[in-house]
Amino acid sequence: MGIVDGRVVIITGAGRGIGREHALAFAAEGAKVVVNDLGAGLDGRDVGEHPAEQVVAEIKAAGGEAVVNGDDVASWDGAANLVKTAIDNFGGLDVLVNNAGFLRDKMLVSMDESDWDDVIRVHLKGHFAPLRHAAAYWRAESKVGRPRAARIINTSSGAGLYGSVGQGNYAAAKAGIAEMTIQAAAEMKGYGVTANAIAPAARTRMTTSAGEAMAAQMAAPADGSFDKMDPANISPLVVWLGSEESGSVSGRVFEIEGGLIALSDGWQRSAQRDKGARWNPAELGPVVTDILAEGPAPMPVYGAR
Repeated sequence: MGIVDGRVVIITGAGRGIGREHALAFAAEGAKVVVNDLGAGLDGRDVGEHPAEQVVAEIKAAGGEAVVNGDDVASWDGAANLVKTAIDNFGGLDVLVNNAGFLRDKMLVSMDESDWDDVIRVHLKGHFAPLRHAAAYWRAESKVGRPRAARIINTSSGAGLYGSVGQGNYAAAKAGIAEMTIQAAAEMKGYGVTANAIAPAARTRMTTSAGEAMAAQMAAPADGSFDKMDPANISPLVVWLGSEESGSVSGRVFEIEGGLIALSDGWQRSAQRDKGARWNPAELGPVVTDILAEGPAPMPVYGAR
């Protein structure tokens, strides 16, 4: 008996990296897993690979239950079919883990329209579309007296929380995912659905392709000590968030790296001044200066000098 024994889980982008580790971890804890992956390259283009099949085979070899789904999660019909795959094969759905994504890194001044549109589509719409179809299923189940202890776990990023030089499209999408998670938590509460997000740091195709310095930082230690960049380190928190035990936690964003788990608080009002009347532009200089002095310093943007 595992912490998610018998629960039905969809994981997008589960053929490699962090998504693969999520699929294996959920299966090891007794879940029935829909392994979604397009088999695309790092930039999102079709490379004719089928990693999801390998993950499903590995789960079944270990005695678990899993099926492959190859739908495009950023396609409205594809996302609908993804949810249908879980229901048709396993009789329902309890957990949606949105993980799929890719990179098109460029400075904003060099980015073209497709670089922006494709990354926003796959990350942000690719989170929303499965969420929307899963939420509709859970709402319908609740209305007919079959509520499920449903869980949504989205994947944001430190880039989305703090910014990252050369990743404006990715950072914008990941920031949107963090806020959408908070929105979903508020809107789905009445149906017994929780929504949380993680901002993971781990060794994946995306991080190791980001230059020699990043690759060196992400490398496994040669001395056999704890490998804090192992993507398998991310999955225990995701599995717990997918369990019934996590029902009191919703609308939160967790940063996770190695053995570190941290709560990341979003926009909050801090220092303020209220004149009780309309401000004159000429008087605002010292007011803004005082507010900035009293408020917390912002986190630095990754890669900024």
